[in-house]
Amino acid sequence: MTLTYVYADQTAVLGPLAIHAEPHAYDLCSEHSERLSAPRGWEVLRLATTPVEPAPSNDDLLALADAVREAGRFTPPPAAAPEPETGMRETRRHGHLRMLSSTDAD
Repeated sequence: MTLTYVYADQTAVLGPLAIHAEPHAYDLCSEHSERLSAPRGWEVLRLATTPVEPAPSNDDLLALADAVREAGRFTPPPAAAPEPETGMRETRRHGHLRMLSSTDAD
């Protein structure tokens, strides 16, 4: 449902979901549209509509399939091993971990 205000009449109007974005219109889920209350002195005008949950469209399914396909194409470049700091040498490796020793200790 979409909520709009008529300030001059102190009225909050709750109607069907708007098709176009309006700067002073607020889209509400069904739970919040049912519990809506207005400030003291204001009237809530609920337009006689039955809220309908929109079903996923073919466009939604195609967009999801394209996103999954694109993610499957991505292969991250292999990470280059960083060079040891000056005065350090690599003494041992275990998987992606490296043990460095100071060359000053020799």
